[in-house]
Amino acid sequence: MAKKICFVLGAGGARGIAHIGFLQAMEDNKIKPSAIVGCSMGAVVGACYSLGIKPSTMKEVAESLKFKDIVDINFQIFSKKSILHSVKMRNKITSLLENNTFEDTKIPFKCVAVDLVKGEAVGLESGLLVDAVCASSAIPTIFRPVEIDGMDLVDGGILERVPVRFAKDFDCDVIIAVDVLGKLQPYVETKSVLQHLLRTIDVNDSYNTLKYLKKHKPDVLIYPELGDMSQYKVERLSFAYEEGYKAGIKALPKIKKAIEKATTK
Repeated sequence: MAKKICFVLGAGGARGIAHIGFLQAMEDNKIKPSAIVGCSMGAVVGACYSLGIKPSTMKEVAESLKFKDIVDINFQIFSKKSILHSVKMRNKITSLLENNTFEDTKIPFKCVAVDLVKGEAVGLESGLLVDAVCASSAIPTIFRPVEIDGMDLVDGGILERVPVRFAKDFDCDVIIAVDVLGKLQPYVETKSVLQHLLRTIDVNDSYNTLKYLKKHKPDVLIYPELGDMSQYKVERLSFAYEEGYKAGIKALPKIKKAIEKATTK
């Protein structure tokens, strides 16, 4: 009997394009997920793949992406909860996911956001995909929180960058997680309030993720080699794709071993 495999695609902004390369590597080697869990950019990629959108199509969209496609400055920052209006980002995600719901997915899918009301991570698995994915991707202060069912939701990466814990809800035999952020990048002097804020988030995120992954271990954890690529800049996207593909191919022996081990249980 074929073993059930869950892909967990973590947060990572522009570095998350590596997830697309990883998915292509898995397709090329006929390793298909029975479920997908995504967070932030991993939620965007995971939702697309769960609907049947091919990695090659996602790659084309990603490589054509420009900074202006997602940035719409909000000049009423203090009254509107964010630096950006979030309209362009939502429109871009809608162009991919359209009006599909979780029930329309070909592969069971869940994405993770953080509810500011209760102060906890939540798994979203019903309703419009675009609402859930925008919530999972709403970096605090950068994008507006998304309201769903009385929850005020922001980027799931704030608490669970690589949400392995939620993968266990699918009762899969093998969990394969991809962390595109990896280790904290070397410090570069911050020159603005925004850069200072983002660095602070990164430091806290790195510390918490190390502890989290010791507690919630996937069967295979993959780190694409993305060097000093910034998650906050829309550039080097083809590089991220290629490194994601290479990381997937490199991890094949571990993945096959994990599947074989699950089969013998």
